[in-house]
Amino acid sequence: MIHAILADDEVLARQKLRQLLRDEPEIEIVGEGATASETIDLVRATGPELLFLDIRMPGMDGFDIIGKLSVGSDSVVPRIIFTTAYDGYALRAFEIHAVDYLLKPFTSERLHSAVQRACDEINLSKQNAGRSNGRTQSPPAYTTRIVFKSRGRILFLPVSDIRWIAAEENYARICTGAEKHLLRETMSHLEEKLDPQMFLRVHRSAIVNLQYLKEVRTEPGGEFTVVLVDGQKIAMSRSFHARISEWMAGS
Repeated sequence: MIHAILADDEVLARQKLRQLLRDEPEIEIVGEGATASETIDLVRATGPELLFLDIRMPGMDGFDIIGKLSVGSDSVVPRIIFTTAYDGYALRAFEIHAVDYLLKPFTSERLHSAVQRACDEINLSKQNAGRSNGRTQSPPAYTTRIVFKSRGRILFLPVSDIRWIAAEENYARICTGAEKHLLRETMSHLEEKLDPQMFLRVHRSAIVNLQYLKEVRTEPGGEFTVVLVDGQKIAMSRSFHARISEWMAGS
């Protein structure tokens, strides 16, 4: 069983969430908090693995609560699933590695998806802790999804869907098989977020997903070109060629 706490200042919201969670047999609710201070005390007292957290709580917001829980050598910070009526905090939520961000009113299917993701992360962390003599593992270092606003929508894009990323002045163009999205993000920051076992920077202005890499060509003039499985050609600079050689040697 995975122990969870519900934190929301609205009684009806907690009741609805509790009712929906009856269909999630892995989840055991061990407490409910209506204020920030109640939530902090509950988490410290019960040490839950999962916290369903509203953004706006009396006393402080959800991010302040997480900050308070993170203080101290004996800090206890469970996995976080945000539940909120406000869409303006989604990007910040995923910057702190929240498991998911549920916009009210959400469906049982949407909740189930979030719970499954949380269970997978928690169970994997427990397995890793067992292999490390019980030492607590830190959250994953690399993101599995990129969250951003596009045309009035909040998109949750799995990084596995990204084929390559191109720099365009102060923006980054994310290219999937069927779509392209423009983010106000630097290539260096994106590179830090992405798993280097999956993504490789091949040029100052290009990052490729190695899953979609077909070949590396040497052009007649001595320049290098990366070719993806869909035929897309991307210039590779000499300074980054050593990186892909290292990757190929280790594969």
